[in-house]
Amino acid sequence: MVGVAYDLLANPQGAVRSTFEKAVSSSGFNPASLNGKDWGALDLFHQFLFDQANLSQVPILNGETIKWVQPNTLVRFRGMIQDMLGNEFYVGVYKDGSVWRTNKFMDVSHFPMPSSSSSSSSDMQVWERRLLYCVPVPGQNSWTEPSSESAMNRCVDCTSQPREKRRRMDDEPVDNMDMVVSDDGCQGSPCTKKMKEDGHPSMSSQTQEAINEGICSHMSVVPNTDRDSLPCLVKIYDSPESDLKLNDVFEFIGVLTFDSEVPVDKDDHDELSNGFSEDALAHLPPNKVPRLHCLIHRKLTVPDFLHSSPTMEPKPHLFKEIRAALLRHLTAVLGNDSFAAHFMLLHLLSRVHTRVDTLAVGKLSLNLTGFSKESVSLFGHRLSHAVKDLLPFTHCIPLTVEYLNSASLAPKKDYETNRLITGVLQLAEGSHLIIDETQLESGTLNSVGVENATLLKNLMELQKVEYDFKYYKMEMAADVQMLIISEGKSNILPADIVIPFQPSSVDSSEVVAAEALEAWRWYLATVKSLPHSIESEMQKVVEDDLVEARQTDRTIGSRDFNRWLTMGRLMSVSFGETSLSLEHWQMVKELERLRRERLK
Repeated sequence: MVGVAYDLLANPQGAVRSTFEKAVSSSGFNPASLNGKDWGALDLFHQFLFDQANLSQVPILNGETIKWVQPNTLVRFRGMIQDMLGNEFYVGVYKDGSVWRTNKFMDVSHFPMPSSSSSSSSDMQVWERRLLYCVPVPGQNSWTEPSSESAMNRCVDCTSQPREKRRRMDDEPVDNMDMVVSDDGCQGSPCTKKMKEDGHPSMSSQTQEAINEGICSHMSVVPNTDRDSLPCLVKIYDSPESDLKLNDVFEFIGVLTFDSEVPVDKDDHDELSNGFSEDALAHLPPNKVPRLHCLIHRKLTVPDFLHSSPTMEPKPHLFKEIRAALLRHLTAVLGNDSFAAHFMLLHLLSRVHTRVDTLAVGKLSLNLTGFSKESVSLFGHRLSHAVKDLLPFTHCIPLTVEYLNSASLAPKKDYETNRLITGVLQLAEGSHLIIDETQLESGTLNSVGVENATLLKNLMELQKVEYDFKYYKMEMAADVQMLIISEGKSNILPADIVIPFQPSSVDSSEVVAAEALEAWRWYLATVKSLPHSIESEMQKVVEDDLVEARQTDRTIGSRDFNRWLTMGRLMSVSFGETSLSLEHWQMVKELERLRRERLK
């Protein structure tokens, strides 16, 4: 097996070079034919990580583990693609005398490189890689973090084992391999190559301020800033651009290059750059922002953030048992208001599963009214805490006139740094957002406030966020569950469902076992992704009921019909069923009848 002499965890670059040397020794080797393509190294890592089930041995990179994880070792980084920095040229292969070398998956060459002026095209091949600026998923709750204890022990042990000695960057030959590419024809788009030839892509401090001043400083429960504040510059190889999109959540597995002691000399250029651009990453220095040279990446969904699931098969009776227990929990959280708890359950199960023109099908925003500044401190806190325990990505915005007039909700393009500066509403798919309107008092909105109110309304109604590119705006699709807590019906954010909250108890003695929380998290993630259909017989029943409702009340329109159909779908999947039954449709009609009664 190739790479036996190398530890794939402690010395992945050694294994990459070993497989390259094997490819070079094969007959008919032609470096030009590679053009950056894999020569067998990725198969080696796939087999080791997945076929041999060693993925858990790879440490997860975050603000805590960066203190002990070793540079030039294999790590995992879980995060959201916050910005796409464009593409970068680098010397992929070159001839060192009579020996071919590769610089793939590394920042600095391990061997002396010939100068570009003395090398022919046959002795050096320039390849391309993509640059992604990734951040921890906004609003990610601490219970989603996998344990790194075994990986930490493994990593500590590996430092005492023989492996290629890590050299300081200032001891290396001056071989800056990187040149940055720009695409001036469409540089404003978030999905295009964005590097400008005049350099200056970003300042990491500005980006970090934008992250910290966004949702973190306005959350009712501030997350762990050490864990949440570590960004990562991910370098992608051999992957189509369509595979990775802005705001997607990925796990990147690759080689970490990071040294907190290494200064960055912006005047340090080799002949290869030839004045093409300044160091485009000068404001994201490797001693502050770690680099990850990605070997393998995989898109993550909510189930990937769960630690365990019930040992039984996911059968209907299991769904019903877990549903009943979760409904009891939500009822207790909501002061024994079981009616509001039923709608809360449907809300937590909602998601955008398709789009028809401007309609985001599947969303179900909820407005709980009847809160006061006093009651929200009790029930609002309970509800916020319960949602944080159940869903992986959660946020809370205390809405005030001052907040609307000053907050940066939409991401904005900064052409001085050629970076996309994040906003509060740059969220990952499946995020949950609680908006507390109980602090909202009369006041005047300025132009920023009006724009922010429109942004929130469009997110609620259309599940879209307008990104500001200064000269134009671009709508980006979103999938964010929105819950509004207010005194009266919200005038700013018209939710799909409005329910007066009527608690009858303030008892908060319920203690939830860890096993129950894990079961509820698994239930919400699993049933939310179930397929759903309406059989022809039920279609006729639904159509007749909608016609009858319209004849009885002319104020009922298409928005009401869409809401009822969404509720029917969510009611079915809440029981683990994939088609609408007459029983569940009647339950939806009864809930709607009782809701209208309560509104009176």
